[in-house]
Amino acid sequence: MAAPGKCILVTGPPGIGKTTLIIRVLESLRASNPNLKVQGFYTREIRQGADRVGFEVVTIGGGRRGLLSSINHRSPESLRWPTVGRYRVDVSSFESIALPELQIREDTDLFVVDEVGKMELYSSAFLPAVLRILDSNVPILASVPIPKQGRDVPGVARVKNHPGAVIYALNANNRDAYGERIYSQIAHLLEKK
Repeated sequence: MAAPGKCILVTGPPGIGKTTLIIRVLESLRASNPNLKVQGFYTREIRQGADRVGFEVVTIGGGRRGLLSSINHRSPESLRWPTVGRYRVDVSSFESIALPELQIREDTDLFVVDEVGKMELYSSAFLPAVLRILDSNVPILASVPIPKQGRDVPGVARVKNHPGAVIYALNANNRDAYGERIYSQIAHLLEKK
């Protein structure tokens, strides 16, 4: 089981800067430790002009990317995809990019998972992979959505309630300070390895 503080979770409302914070922390960690071995992924908005039309998943290490969800796919296959709001979730594409990044390797220093959310949890293999990381004792920096109507999605609740989890709830006033605090916390964990 992960030691306390080895599971660092960032939460907050959509658009508050969870992904931006995670990327900045990762850039700072890499600047201070060029040999840092990081695995994982982040999600990025797909935009057409000013409109958000979907999300893509991007690997941390190699920059591989694939579709996570879209409002534009209208193929017969995509009509069978699960939906979150107006987005159709391409589980197969997500799994082909994200799941290989969540395999535990001996030389991995840090996992980044942005995000553990409803779209990603449509993959039946995703939550077990995240739970294996939590039990591996390798530090993990992840984002989770804020609860809808006061209740978490069950998979999100399992991650948030993990004994090693520390949760940072972002808002416009604290996100810079939290970024520095998270960087320091992870840097300290990496020194102990």
